[in-house]
Amino acid sequence: MSDHLYFKQFELGPMQNYVYLIGSSETRKVAVVDAAWQIDTILRVAAEDDVEITHALVTHTHPDHVGGRFSGIDIEGVIDLLNKCKAKVVVHKSEAEFLKGLSPSDLIKAESGDKIDVGGMDIQLLHTPGHTPGSQCFLVDNRIVSGDTVFIGACGRVDLPGGNPEDLYYSLTQKLMALPDDTILFPGHNYSDRPTSTIGEEKQSNPYFQFHSLKQFLAAMGYR
Repeated sequence: MSDHLYFKQFELGPMQNYVYLIGSSETRKVAVVDAAWQIDTILRVAAEDDVEITHALVTHTHPDHVGGRFSGIDIEGVIDLLNKCKAKVVVHKSEAEFLKGLSPSDLIKAESGDKIDVGGMDIQLLHTPGHTPGSQCFLVDNRIVSGDTVFIGACGRVDLPGGNPEDLYYSLTQKLMALPDDTILFPGHNYSDRPTSTIGEEKQSNPYFQFHSLKQFLAAMGYR
């Protein structure tokens, strides 16, 4: 692993969201992943560590990850972040339209395989649709930040608008399971008794990694 990687995981909000700061410990430039709930707290953590947020990476555009109105409450998000710091918002191109209130110059519309240079540290984007059409994970230095595509011992739901169980099956089996076993998994929510896992551990223990056919997976997800 790189000695120059800055990487911080912390939990915010009533839905147990994980927020990440990722970048270079040398240049002190970082990206925030899924800036939501408490923008001032995110900025305070960055200031305490003497790092500057230059990018806001979006795993997907559900309000608990980017801000907006959800279940009758207003959630702070990327718009509030950009009102307080200068950053580029990186979202998969298929979900860019859902980020209301941002100008085209604020956005980087990403595709799978793109790399974002954050202060000299490359973060690779991996398109993993299923939970939403534009769900994406971020791969850096043998670590994968998975959003709601996969959790420790579970996977994202597919019964919300835009969810697709077939897409999720292929994202899990063809993309995430293809990563090296020692890749460290950092999920989008604190739904487990530990904050991280590895791809190898999930192959052994995550029930959604155990299906050897799409038909089996769909049946387990309630689709016949």
